[in-house]
Amino acid sequence: MPITDVPRGLAGVVVTDTALGDVRGREGFYHYRQYSAVELAQTRSFEDVWHLMVRGSLPDAQQRARFAAETAVLRHLPQDVREALPGIARAGARSGPLAGLRTALSLLGASAGLRPLYDTAPARREADALAACAAVPTLLTALYRLGQGLEPVEPRDDLPHAANYLYMLTGTEPDARRARAVEQYLVSTIDHGFNASTFTARVIASTGADLAACLCGAIGALSGPLHGGAPSRALDTLVAIGTPDRIDEWIRARVLAGERIMGFGHPVYRTEDPRSRMLRGIAQDFGGSLVAFAVEVEARVEEILAELKPGRELHTNVEFYAGVVMELCGLPREMFTPTFCAARVVGWSANILEQADDSKIIRPAARYTGPPPPQPVPAALD
Repeated sequence: MPITDVPRGLAGVVVTDTALGDVRGREGFYHYRQYSAVELAQTRSFEDVWHLMVRGSLPDAQQRARFAAETAVLRHLPQDVREALPGIARAGARSGPLAGLRTALSLLGASAGLRPLYDTAPARREADALAACAAVPTLLTALYRLGQGLEPVEPRDDLPHAANYLYMLTGTEPDARRARAVEQYLVSTIDHGFNASTFTARVIASTGADLAACLCGAIGALSGPLHGGAPSRALDTLVAIGTPDRIDEWIRARVLAGERIMGFGHPVYRTEDPRSRMLRGIAQDFGGSLVAFAVEVEARVEEILAELKPGRELHTNVEFYAGVVMELCGLPREMFTPTFCAARVVGWSANILEQADDSKIIRPAARYTGPPPPQPVPAALD
């Protein structure tokens, strides 16, 4: 097969067909199965959108109740996995819950006897996906609490997904306002086109590997600061600037030094990130000095970037206000990216299930640029 040149990073290259959603960067719009993702976040529950992504439709009232009950019981971990978590947390004390999740999820898959996607029927694949998605918040919160010297909090079947996540994290049932704010954030980050972690999950799925292997690969991709590892770093930017009078000095110095301003710019959007717009509104509903400062920094940074990088559309991305909203809702900064993961696992799973129906392995080519071959092999030295 002839080799075809494509842009660096595969930017704009179509690698498959999908019915799960799309990102329209020039319009500032993205959707899940034909519904505006932002509108879904504003009007529907996490469970509703989870049902949409995995089963293909928004549930009616009866389906919603059944699905909520079905997934709630899957939050509880097998005993052998629970017993291993303290050791995983100790070993990953310096790396944090997201690194520990890769190990814990691998163990969960082994404990459940997950078979390769290639060898399992669609119904079994879906059941495995639901179980993994339901368990991830339990694993993440348990690993965080163990790392803080606290006992894990058992999940509650009577709480909605987002409220239960906050409950397991803090040990206290959250108020409705904060639970809903976190739920809207979770819904808005379930899926977002063929980002690096989703593509990674689908590449692994194309080999026929088991679901846990696919998810662990996706988590590895998400952990990178250029992908999901930025919400806490964007908030760190606000802390580093400190006061309004330091905005210009701090931002100009970093832009002129060629540094990236975390929380600004996106590889797809050429207009305002719709997730950022929605989260800004949520933050402003809370109000307070942090929000006012974030809005001021956003406005001034965009002006400076327009001046120093003319012709480039650089606006806040989802990480900027995600960090603000999670801070307002009481989440520790070490859990910002893990919380992103707790949502995105649903999108990964939907993509894995879709990819499993395609028997073609994803196997691109690379152009060799080393010394011309074949070179004589040097004799071994005595």
